Amino acid sequence: MTTVIEQPVEARLVAAAPRMPSIPATLHYDPRDPFAVRMTFPAPATLEGVEVCWAFARELLAAGLDGPEGQGDVRVRPYGYDRTVLEFHAPEGTAVVHIHSAEVRRFLRATDELVPAGLEHLHLDLDHDLAELMRDAC
Repeated sequence: MTTVIEQPVEARLVAAAPRMPSIPATLHYDPRDPFAVRMTFPAPATLEGVEVCWAFARELLAAGLDGPEGQGDVRVRPYGYDRTVLEFHAPEGTAVVHIHSAEVRRFLRATDELVPAGLEHLHLDLDHDLAELMRDAC
C-alpha cells in the first residue's frame, strides 16, 4: 500500500476585484510519481465548472519558496513574508493564486518524509514502466 499525501490549502485567487476570494485547493503527492506534485481545484472554483488539476515538479515548488522559479505553464515565487504565489498559464488564460508559505513548507516536509529530495529515482519502477510502454506499442 502506497501512502499518498493530500493536504487541503486555502488559496486566494488574484483577480481584478479588490478583494481576493478564497478558494479551496488540494496539494497531492504520490511516491509512485516521486518528482511531481499536483494541485487540484474543485469544480465550483473554476471558470469551466470542472475540477482542474495541475501537475508540476516538487523541486519547482520548493525552489519557488525562496525566489522566482519556472518558465513554463507553472511559475512559483515568494510574495512578502508569508505567502507563495503560483501562476498557472493555459491557452484560456492565467490563474494566479496566493497560498500561505507555511502550508507549502508543511506539505513539502511531509513529502520529504516519504521520499527525500534527491532520492526520487530510488522510488521509480522503471522495469514496470518500460513494460507498460512496450505493451502499448504492440
